[in-house]
Order: sequence, then structure tokens, then C-alpha cells
Amino acid sequence: MSDLPWGVSPSEEGPQPCRDNRGGTILGPRNPALERENPDLLASPDTDAGTIPNLKFSYGMARNRLGSGGWAREVTVRELPVATTLAAVNMRLNKGGYRELHYHKEAEWGLMLAGKARVTAVDPQGRNFVDDVEAGDIWNFPAGVPHSIQGLDDDGCEFLLVFDDGSFSENETFLITDWLLHTPPHILAKNFGVPEAKFEDLPVDVEHTRWIFSGTVPGPIDQDKVASPQGTSPIRYTHKLMRQAPIKVAGGEVRIVDSTNFPAASTIAAAIVVVEPGRLRELHWHSNNDEWQYFIRGKARMTVFASGGKARTFDYSAGDVGYVPFGMGHYLENIGDEPLVFLEAFKSSVFTDFSANQWLALSPPEMVKEHLNVDDETIAALSKVKPLIV
Repeated sequence: MSDLPWGVSPSEEGPQPCRDNRGGTILGPRNPALERENPDLLASPDTDAGTIPNLKFSYGMARNRLGSGGWAREVTVRELPVATTLAAVNMRLNKGGYRELHYHKEAEWGLMLAGKARVTAVDPQGRNFVDDVEAGDIWNFPAGVPHSIQGLDDDGCEFLLVFDDGSFSENETFLITDWLLHTPPHILAKNFGVPEAKFEDLPVDVEHTRWIFSGTVPGPIDQDKVASPQGTSPIRYTHKLMRQAPIKVAGGEVRIVDSTNFPAASTIAAAIVVVEPGRLRELHWHSNNDEWQYFIRGKARMTVFASGGKARTFDYSAGDVGYVPFGMGHYLENIGDEPLVFLEAFKSSVFTDFSANQWLALSPPEMVKEHLNVDDETIAALSKVKPLIV
């Protein structure tokens, strides 16, 4: 018996990296729970090959910053280095909780996951915008547009925020209290036309800003519509995505939103995809930018083809983030027993994709036959353009 200090038991339960007559059991330290979540990394399919960067990170492994009114955790290029185009924050606001008045150098695209919230903004022409959003609604505030979010329901709300720069950080936003606390008092007095003493009690929390803090649930929305000399903003910063008619197919459905049906979202295009058990988001690629994914429900398997004989397979569950670099071919298979629901988002004004089905169906049949060495029956099947989900 070994006298080494770690004393690992080879009988520890968990999946093993074995297939047929290849691989072998794990004798050293292990994390069986994590291995069960990633079976296609533990024992990769034979079609996987070569070196591909990690394309998965879970919000369950992200640092959660807590405030008096809720919390927020982010997945950026620091957590998932390959994700250079988009970053995202999963945020929770309690009843009445505020995401402090702020703005960013990046555009903010939001998806309400649960509950209700009130969002406010001021447009570039100095006009006020206020709206209440609920689960399934989205919003977009372009770079530099000041805004706020406040939880309304008894249980507050939770949402996902996507930003059009992978290097974004929730900790580096422009907050109203942070700004005023770092401005000399006599300047505040001169700027706002009140005595310096009026700013002696600017609120400061443990991290020197309010950021996410508790507040009073607001009254009817009309009470928050502030009269502006310029009038009410005609820009719709919110969109009722789940009221949008989906593209329905036998294997599921998809709702696509970009600047063509939500003009405020000029830098982020997205789709909410539902794939039924056993079905597939078909083999495809995107011709305009990288794909950033957020898994909302169910379990998925994705193989990414990187050209040059390189491919790797990943497994995803609710709360995970996935990423596919520009142009790489991939599919998403529902490997669970419930619908798979996920968001795919792009740093782009429009949603575009190409599928392997479309490519082969719209190419001359004899050309396809000679490329793939298949029979006429297969060519007849390949000649039919199939939907997004098969």
C-alpha cells in the first residue's frame, strides 16, 4: 500500500474514460460530478481531433458580487478567453432593488429570464423613456445611453445582459454616485445650483458605490415618465420577443431578433432557439461573426469543426455559456428528455447563417454526388432544403 499522502481510492465512483478496448480507468484525483457534466471531454468522440480552445464556461463557476438589492456574475474574456466579441452578466434584483443609474462604453442587450422590472433611459436628444418588462422581453441600450433597471415583482427579477465587447466588466460601468463622489463639492454646487452642504450625505456602500441597492417599489409607470422639454423618446429600447411569432418546424422553433425588427439593437443580433428532445439544430456556420451562447434549459451536445482536421465536442446544461469562433461549423443536439432552450447572439446588426443542408441542396446534384461518393437515394434526400431544426 502506498504511503503517499493523498491516498486516492481507485474504486471511487464516477464515469471512466474508456471506450471499447481504448482508454483506462482513472487512478488519481478526480471530480466525478464535473466529469459527469462533461462526458464528451472525458471520453471524446472518435471524430474529435486536434487542438481547439475551451468553448465552455459555467455561471456556476463565476464570481458572484453581492449588493443590498441583488447580485451579479459575469462571463467575459477573462473567464472564457476565446470569447472576444461579446461578454455577459447574469443579474438578480430583489423587489425594489435598483441597478444604479449608469451607462457603458458598450451596448447593453438584455433578456428578462424571470420576474418583472422597470427600465428607464434618456435618449441622445434628451428625451425620457420608461417601460416595464417581464420574462421573455428584451431591451437594448446603445453605448453611452444612460439607463437604470429596478425589480418589481414580489420575488424581484433575474435577467441576462449581453455587451458587444468581450473585455467588458460589470465592475467598470459609469455610475452616477461614483462620479459625484469623485467630483469636488464646490463643482457639484456650481453645476447643480445648490449649496455644497446638500451633497454631504451622498450614499456610499461597502464598495464605494451604490451599484445594486435596495429601494422602494415604484408606483404606476406613468408616475416615472418625466416631462422633458424635448418630449417623450420615440425610440423603443424594449421589445416583446416572446410575443413575436416563432418560426415553427417539426423539431422545435426559433425567434430571431436583430436591427430589422428591433432597430434599437444595431450591434447585437440574436435568436432564442427551442429544440425538442432528440432533435438537432442543424449543421451550420455563421458568416458575419462569432456565436455566443447561453443555455437556459435542458442539455446539449455541440461539436465544433475548426477546419484543418480539427474538431472538439462539448456538453452544456442550463446556466452554461458556449462560444463558436467565426466561421466554424457546428451543430447542437438535444441530449436530454426536455426541450433544449438557448440563446445565440452575435456582434452584428443582422442575423445570418448558412447550413450544410442548404449548401448541398442548392449545389448541382452531380457535383455533390462526386464530392461525397453517395448514391442517388442519398442525393435525393440531400436535395431537399431542411429547416433550422431537424
